[in-house]
Amino acid sequence: MSAIVSTTYGKLEGESNSDLCVFKAIPFAAPPVGARRWAAPEKPARWQGTRDARKFGGVAPQNSIANGALAAMVVDGEQTEDCLYLNVWTPRCDNARRPVMVWIHGGAFAIGSGSQPLYDGSTLARRGDLVVVTVNYRLGPLGFLRLCDLTGGKIPATGNEGMLDQIAALEWVRGNIAEFGGDPENVTIFGESAGGMSVGTLLAMPQARGLFHKAIPQSGACHTGATAERATRKAERIIARLGAASFDAAAIRALTPAQLLTGALMPDGITPDPELGMAYQPVIDGAHVPKVAIDLVAGGSADGVAIMAGSTLEEWKLFAAMDPGLPKLDRAGLAARFGKRFGAETAAGLIESYTSARAERGDAVTPQELFSAIETDRVFRMPAIRLAETHSRRKGRIFNYLFTWKSPALGGMLGSCHALELGFVFGTNHLPGMAPFAGSGPAAEKLATAMQDAWIAFARSGNPSCERIGDWAQYDANRRATMVFGETTGAIDAPLDGERRAWSGVPDRILGSL
Repeated sequence: MSAIVSTTYGKLEGESNSDLCVFKAIPFAAPPVGARRWAAPEKPARWQGTRDARKFGGVAPQNSIANGALAAMVVDGEQTEDCLYLNVWTPRCDNARRPVMVWIHGGAFAIGSGSQPLYDGSTLARRGDLVVVTVNYRLGPLGFLRLCDLTGGKIPATGNEGMLDQIAALEWVRGNIAEFGGDPENVTIFGESAGGMSVGTLLAMPQARGLFHKAIPQSGACHTGATAERATRKAERIIARLGAASFDAAAIRALTPAQLLTGALMPDGITPDPELGMAYQPVIDGAHVPKVAIDLVAGGSADGVAIMAGSTLEEWKLFAAMDPGLPKLDRAGLAARFGKRFGAETAAGLIESYTSARAERGDAVTPQELFSAIETDRVFRMPAIRLAETHSRRKGRIFNYLFTWKSPALGGMLGSCHALELGFVFGTNHLPGMAPFAGSGPAAEKLATAMQDAWIAFARSGNPSCERIGDWAQYDANRRATMVFGETTGAIDAPLDGERRAWSGVPDRILGSL
């Protein structure tokens, strides 16, 4: 069956069955092509008649990754610069004013889409009687490449165009979601990895203020952002590789998406250039992102927003498989790696603290395990905790979680790795390829329903406490209440606190992405 809904820009025809309506490929901004490439998003044009919204639209240009084992994570669809579309799952297009959850996908700001099967909103919408929205945004060199300085302003790109796309999607939600049975005054943004880092950045952006009321940054928070100077240096390196060393605006505009996508890769065309770190990320440009996001939150940018932030126990183990030097790492090599990043004294203190804390619990203390644990906390867990501490000091509603369920993949080598919680949150662990990665059986299903109920409760009221998990106390610097989601789910105080204390003197600039 079909469902018809009217928006500000025209009518849409989606799919409908007895308990769910789905609308796909809804334009929330004008196609960012031609003169609109590298410009802030503009409002979409109105259309006549009824627009077909039964198929997903194109996805942002991106380099493909080899991930055939997880079909649910594959990014299907035509790659095109005309990619600014969102998708809506709703129980009914009525006047019920349901809570709205807007998902921002991850992928290092360089890959992914809102149409990945993993992010199907059906289960959350049905289970929670709420509206789920997933969005695309410009990625990589088309969304996060700062060109305004290199071209003397002839190309206006600040490096935050992808973030501005997310704000444009939230503006569309504010103006239209009531027609889909949603409440524009009860919007929760949530995202994982680069999506979580996006959520953390939106908490700081003045233009995003008032567009959402709750936020769930998963495995990423408010410590990601390149300075304008660093972003410009990266852009210079990338553009020079593409034969436009004179930084002529016309020559840069003539580059195709396929050409642009090679700029941050090594000569093999596959391996990311390590000299660029995370090549694409939000930019602290003084305007859209006035300062480092965590500093803006400390100044009140997120006041009034309820936040639920957390990470997985062993995030870095997903990336360890891509580190050819890790199997041979010894203690001297471990000290050298971290000494280069933190300085020798800080590195030695972290290694000693983690060795002691892990040994006391009976956890492995090999150089490989120590490297994974420290990087997990540097990039993911500590940013979530610092956000929790910061928001708590401002008397904001803040809840912290730790996901500890372990993947059975590769004989258990991945542990409780990055992205493992996604299928549990969305109820998509049944999709092809997910069971070997996420696990299956009654315990996995129980965990999935517990997480869904907590996310739904938070979206509804700003408090994730619910029948399946019990009371979830707010985070503060005294108790440090944390909900652990795993084989056993329940609230504990100050988990892994020895490791947390080891970071007490490490500045915020060390945390987050590379």
